[in-house]
Amino acid sequence: MLEVADLPEPPPAAGEVVIDVAAAGVNRADLLQRQGHYPPPPGAPDTLGLECSGIVRAVGDGVERWHVGDQVCALLAGGGYAEQVAVSAGSIAPIPAGLDLITAASLPEVAATVWSNVFMLAGLQRGETLLVHGGAGGIGTMAIQLGVALGARVLVTAGSSRKLTVCAELGADVGINYRSQDFVDVVREVTAGVGADVILDNMGGAYLSRNVAALAVEGRLAVIGLQGGATGELDLGSLLRKRGAVLATSLRGRPAPEKTAIMASVVEHVWPLVSDGSVRPMVHARFSLDDVREAHRILEDGNTIGKVLLTV
Repeated sequence: MLEVADLPEPPPAAGEVVIDVAAAGVNRADLLQRQGHYPPPPGAPDTLGLECSGIVRAVGDGVERWHVGDQVCALLAGGGYAEQVAVSAGSIAPIPAGLDLITAASLPEVAATVWSNVFMLAGLQRGETLLVHGGAGGIGTMAIQLGVALGARVLVTAGSSRKLTVCAELGADVGINYRSQDFVDVVREVTAGVGADVILDNMGGAYLSRNVAALAVEGRLAVIGLQGGATGELDLGSLLRKRGAVLATSLRGRPAPEKTAIMASVVEHVWPLVSDGSVRPMVHARFSLDDVREAHRILEDGNTIGKVLLTV
């Protein structure tokens, strides 16, 4: 059950910054945590919220990069649904030039997830083919735009013609309605049998064998979600013949130095694309913190395109 409660103001520990939160992103991980399926990592607050934007309120010992009054956004292990949150200084980023403070809350989680998995881990290259499952969601809309901006051919799956239209407007070359089409067959058809070089997957077990079937030789499958379950059948023979790789990562529980490196890379490579308009944040709706139940409801309904935000 979701409820709004009064909690003590968080003090900044050494190496931390306290942010006065302006807005927080709502993610599917928040729904899972609310349902008891995704507890926060050790040391993280129980309060929901994996990303936020706001203004620096206080800095802890050893913090030199950030100062009181700076406008920032941040990748969190928890605590974003609040008026204030304490976060490691390395997980904070400046607001991209030209972007307003509220909209910036939609960026840290999706940008860090897509950049770290599709580019840093799976190594998508210009001219390669990227298949994005769930193309109309927050992760999906970011993955489409980054793939297009960096020269990849982008294929997407989504569950309605409305969502596929939005994906096409963002630059997706091929849209696949997973309710009426087999994505493996379509991928093979549009790539002349070659397959996808990189697949970004939020389904997990339910799509595992089909994702491997859709991979190209030396293809890389990056699994970032388990909406279709945690287990599935893996044809190792097919994977061997393709010299393929199955990669699975979770961003939330990574050590602080890894998050620092990811955020630094995001600021270097992604923020300029946001500032010049090549990549634009997609926000479906904004709710006040008091309306958090409605924010969760519409995300659960599955009809959103882009992100849902809570304003504080």
